[in-house]
Amino acid sequence: MTTLFTATRAALLAALLLPMTVFGAEGDAKEAPVAQTDQNEDLSAIREQSKAFVTAFNAGDAAAVAAMWTEHGQYVDDSGRSYIGRKAIEAAYADHFKQHPGMKIDLKIDSLHLLSDEAALEEGRTLVTPVSDGDPGFNAYSAIHVKIDGKWQMASVRDRWVAMPSAHRNIADLEWLIGKWSAEEFGVQIDSECRWIANKSFVERSYTTTSPGGAKASGVQLIGWNPIQGRIQSWNFSPDGGHAVGLWTPIKNGFVAEMRGVTGGGLPTESVNTLTKLDDNAYVWQSTGRSIGGTPLPDTGEVVIKRQTSQP
Repeated sequence: MTTLFTATRAALLAALLLPMTVFGAEGDAKEAPVAQTDQNEDLSAIREQSKAFVTAFNAGDAAAVAAMWTEHGQYVDDSGRSYIGRKAIEAAYADHFKQHPGMKIDLKIDSLHLLSDEAALEEGRTLVTPVSDGDPGFNAYSAIHVKIDGKWQMASVRDRWVAMPSAHRNIADLEWLIGKWSAEEFGVQIDSECRWIANKSFVERSYTTTSPGGAKASGVQLIGWNPIQGRIQSWNFSPDGGHAVGLWTPIKNGFVAEMRGVTGGGLPTESVNTLTKLDDNAYVWQSTGRSIGGTPLPDTGEVVIKRQTSQP
């Protein structure tokens, strides 16, 4: 439920919108009947507590999170590490929030029912953002609530990591590209952002170019795995309606992409684009062997693209 140690494995919240994801309609079908949830004051109170947990987590309030446990309550994370008592749980959360500032959680209750007049069992799933490196997945949790002096509190919470199907491992070497980048060439400003999409099976690179006169143009590139070729492949979509497909070959500190496509006007295009990583915050891009409609074009110069350091 609490997802203390899955920052490097969290799945995309964008997956919430897909029909076959862990937060899709199938989960709604597992909800307890209305007669045992919304119409039951005790279960409604527990649901409100779960909402309060999300609010406290997203505010980075370790004390408020720990206060939802009983005095000697237990939390077991997905690695099996156990925390006993509010003080230990609060300290663990405080350390987590310090290491991952700004992290947010989303929670989905799959089932909730009373075990007795003073005990209840809740089961569900959590996802956290922002997305970090590592294979995608989610945390399945079970929580035992007890009623003490008329107030519901968590006596025991256990997390279990559930990996999700993904082609991520095939393109994990692109992890360092995730983020915002910028470059300038002959007065043209280039700004781009790379992010994981589709359960971390693809990298989406959106870009905007700004000319010296202020005119802007935008495009999108998708990078994923071609299982038939056994290689990384990209799909480029340019602002003039053109598109291109590239097959990537790994080289030392980077990749070479052989691009073939067509302009919005119907002319075939070819190029060989080389991406060379300088360090975690900079890489060099160059396009050679270029042609449009069979007419050769000069090679571009080497463009140094730097990571934007003022990311939110």
